[in-house]
Amino acid sequence: MHLNGSPADPGNVMVVDDNPANLNLMENMLRQYGYVVRSFPRGRLALSAAQQQAPDLILLDINMPEMDGFEVCARLKADEKLSGVPVIFLSALNAVEDKIKGLQSGGVDYISKPFHFEEVRARVDTHLRLRRAQQAERDLLEKTLGGVVSTLWEMIQVSSPLLALRSRGVRDIVIHLTQATGRSDAWQFDLAARLCLTGCISLPDEIFQKAWQGTPLTADEEQMFDAHPRRGASLLANIPRLEAVADIIGAQDRPEAVSSAGEQVRAGAWMLHLGLELDRRLYRGMTPAGAVRELARSGRFEAQLTDALRNYSPVQSESELQDLPLRNLRAGMTLVSDLCSPDGKLLILKAGTLLNDTWIERIGNFAKGRGQETIQVRVPK
Repeated sequence: MHLNGSPADPGNVMVVDDNPANLNLMENMLRQYGYVVRSFPRGRLALSAAQQQAPDLILLDINMPEMDGFEVCARLKADEKLSGVPVIFLSALNAVEDKIKGLQSGGVDYISKPFHFEEVRARVDTHLRLRRAQQAERDLLEKTLGGVVSTLWEMIQVSSPLLALRSRGVRDIVIHLTQATGRSDAWQFDLAARLCLTGCISLPDEIFQKAWQGTPLTADEEQMFDAHPRRGASLLANIPRLEAVADIIGAQDRPEAVSSAGEQVRAGAWMLHLGLELDRRLYRGMTPAGAVRELARSGRFEAQLTDALRNYSPVQSESELQDLPLRNLRAGMTLVSDLCSPDGKLLILKAGTLLNDTWIERIGNFAKGRGQETIQVRVPK
């Protein structure tokens, strides 16, 4: 704690005001309370500095030359990296319409001039506490989501390396699409692509392979395969913040049916559907350019999406075959052959499994029991 009673890390506050006297007054007052303060007389300067290092909170004057506070706030909120920074407006204007306009442009509070030190301190402290609480909740949710996604991904990997490989192919395409079309909500599309084949973990590999190759399926096999989008969506539907991801996955085979879930789900479903269709064609041996031309001619997809894939090329990862001692296995290597228990009755890991630390430990435990000293893997170059 500081001698004045402020916390050891009170926060980084930015003050923007074209009046030098007000700027110095606010800066000195906040520093007295232990805050780290950066001051700017113009909105354009403040925006540039915020993009270099985001503050924890901004105190923003409304009436400034070149760019008023409303425009500065609107630009902050349009920046994905700065949109969450709370903005408190400063102004001698007390008209209700000015306060409403400030809140509508993205401000969280309003302080009238002349300043009352205790009011300023109370409002700054309150919104910094709220900001930290929101960040803590977001961090917790991200860690929780990360754990859930990692668990589901390991289920896919151990159930079927083929599914994992095709999921990575689809994800690569969807990431290319989101970057080419400038989507700001790409993380949800990324997760949807990564988990789009989760519903296939209950399918035998041979049925999935037949479907992906375009080999005719029996009526029962077709029914099993066609159910996988809804099956995958149901696994995610009750996980907080993954509702939209679940909706995208559930609509991956019929994006035209999305009507009430909103633009984000509709856009994600179309991107995922295109990614799946392109990956299936690449799996069957078509060239990327030929596959994209075929999809464009089909008339099913918007030209903006197929045009974004004109220069698409799958990520090519070169590797070499090696027999390695157990101690030399590393994450990122790929298992070449099925690994079974000593009696051959239990499949430990399937050929094609991308190794991680958990699988390497599992290999070590079973390989020692069967006296195996080396494992054949593909090592990325």
